Amino acid sequence: MSADQPRVLLVEDEAAQREVLAYNLSAEGFEVVSADNGEDAIMLIGEAPPDIIVLDWMMPHLSGIEVCRRLKVRPETRDIPVIMLSARSEEVDKVRGLETGADDYVVKPYSMVELMARVRTQLRRVRPATVGVPLHYEDIMLDAESHRVTRGEVELKLGPTEFRLLSTFMEKPGRVWSRESLLDRVWGRDIYVDTRTVDVHIGRLRKALTLTGGSDPLRTVRGAGYALG
Repeated sequence: MSADQPRVLLVEDEAAQREVLAYNLSAEGFEVVSADNGEDAIMLIGEAPPDIIVLDWMMPHLSGIEVCRRLKVRPETRDIPVIMLSARSEEVDKVRGLETGADDYVVKPYSMVELMARVRTQLRRVRPATVGVPLHYEDIMLDAESHRVTRGEVELKLGPTEFRLLSTFMEKPGRVWSRESLLDRVWGRDIYVDTRTVDVHIGRLRKALTLTGGSDPLRTVRGAGYALG
């Protein structure tokens, strides 16, 4: 899987429904990780937090509502968008789902086209570059669709790794990224790369960003990692 593909965790206990959803999400260009119960979902999220979670309400043992509640009280997972799927169509059920922390609530049966649109809406908030939204930070603009970066009026030449690094930083200005989290996001979970490689590519990105005389927008946080701004 490409390291810059949005990662969707699909949690659905009905095998046929899970297969249809996984197929459609994959066709939309998402990396899909699936679980058929809440316990496995919690474990998978702990191993590698997804960009978004599509979560069925009614599951044995650990319900989707309980999974959502646990995620939203933990600082490291509370910002992951959750789309709740449910056959419960009463307003009181929708309110309960949203008050538990779900970012969206979709009633079964639903239109697959509508669900994909809702997934993209949530991703636009947390990973805007992956759904074609240009990113801006001060005088820097990154357009993922045309693969162009400009600073002021000057187009910058970035390698593919530096481009993904900058995109990651620009999606969350101010956030401090550890080397390990950058490896996961930029290189991918299944690729072994020494953490020192991150430093090398950060150096290349800094050089490209300051080549025209602008100040260095990247910040090194001693013992923690790197941040934009």
